[in-house]
Amino acid sequence: MKIKLHLLCIPLVFLMIFSGQIAYYAIILSSLLWHEAGHLLAAMLCGVKVKSCIITPYGGEIEFENPAVVPASSLLWIALGGPIATLIGIGLAFFMPELLADKLVNVQFVLLTINVIPIIPLDGGRILLACLFLFYPSVRVVEYYYWLSLITTFILFIITVSHLPQSIFLAVLCLFIWLQALKEWSYRKYRIAFEKYVMNRLT
Repeated sequence: MKIKLHLLCIPLVFLMIFSGQIAYYAIILSSLLWHEAGHLLAAMLCGVKVKSCIITPYGGEIEFENPAVVPASSLLWIALGGPIATLIGIGLAFFMPELLADKLVNVQFVLLTINVIPIIPLDGGRILLACLFLFYPSVRVVEYYYWLSLITTFILFIITVSHLPQSIFLAVLCLFIWLQALKEWSYRKYRIAFEKYVMNRLT
């Protein structure tokens, strides 16, 4: 399994360096790695082989070795693995020195809040998508869901831009999420074809 850092993380690194927040970025990076470890552990417990893991500004992107054979229940637990790890991280932070704990809790809480938003490509979106596979296996619904995710991420980006410069970090993050949603939408025909195959296996 390969673990990589997404290239779009570089602007955030320079942003933190120029603003004198290197230590804060170290906390963010460690929180992202901890969060992604939760996904990887869940995949291991579900017996799903992971091909690669790319660390992004909001979490990570996991590529399975054979996604066609991954059950919807496993997809759900893997998606839940990151938020569960973040909740555990928040709990552990209270046993650390107060100065570190405060910053760590704030970072973990922001990471959790962003990730549970129910849009693709965030964990909340992955969780909802897995639930669609399990309880409402409709290809048309999945296609509408991709459209909704793309529109919602664009609206979030516009909102953060309207509050610049105070929201510069969130604006960059929302831009990245929107670009990821745009990529997912661009490949929606291929993904929907795959999802249709998965749904046919489940029904």
